[in-house]
Amino acid sequence: MSDPAASPKAYGIPDQPTASTWASFTALLRWEMLQVGPMLPLIVVVQAMLAAGIVIGFGFIIPEITDSIAMFLSTGTPAMLLLTIGLVLVPQAVSRMRIDGTFEFLRSWPVPRSLMLAVELAVWSGIALPGVAIGIVVAQFRYDLTLSIDWFRLIAAGVLVTVMATAIGYAIAVTLQPVAAQLLSQVLVFFVMLFSPITFPASQLPDWFQTLHKFMPIQAGADLLRAGLASQVYEAGWREVLVLAVWCVAGVTVTLRALTQRK
Repeated sequence: MSDPAASPKAYGIPDQPTASTWASFTALLRWEMLQVGPMLPLIVVVQAMLAAGIVIGFGFIIPEITDSIAMFLSTGTPAMLLLTIGLVLVPQAVSRMRIDGTFEFLRSWPVPRSLMLAVELAVWSGIALPGVAIGIVVAQFRYDLTLSIDWFRLIAAGVLVTVMATAIGYAIAVTLQPVAAQLLSQVLVFFVMLFSPITFPASQLPDWFQTLHKFMPIQAGADLLRAGLASQVYEAGWREVLVLAVWCVAGVTVTLRALTQRK
């Protein structure tokens, strides 16, 4: 952990709020990487194992894996990873920062508070990418899938899902008490993995749960990513984009309001 008494000058930020946006961003990114750096290889390995585990492990649970089931399971893996990182790992990491004092140390820097969220988006997106790629590769080898990737849709959906999940996760961490935020993140991991139509069709859920998910960002994000990975099989439209956008704006708004409040 960095010494809270250290001056922001050590990271390239002057003591007055005149630093350029890029200088502020790179300084915050440098600080974040110093904090995450020692654990970064382990985090990436765990994400890769989670990706492979979802593709292979869930296949053991399902008695008979048909081509359609394998395709649905495999194309849901990226959404599972991105949502888990944003809704679980981000609030846990930020909550630890609040407990040990480094969060307030960052808030004392003469930089725009919005850059704190932007840095989190950049760092956690970079952490997620290897796991997403490995999950897709493992799925193709395990089930001999043929994907028709729509790169524009896939990249756009990936960015939107990552921003949405990270913004909501950050909002949870900065609005709730640290212990409550960590507890809620543990609940969310079960909700995402076991009770959300990511690796199984929504039709397997009760009617009321299907209706609930139509307004939640989880299924919308999974459907958009699925359509980007296998555009010849799945479709997603503006409704999913709108649902994600609404939740994204809500998460960013709550986060920025919490970050700019005077303590």
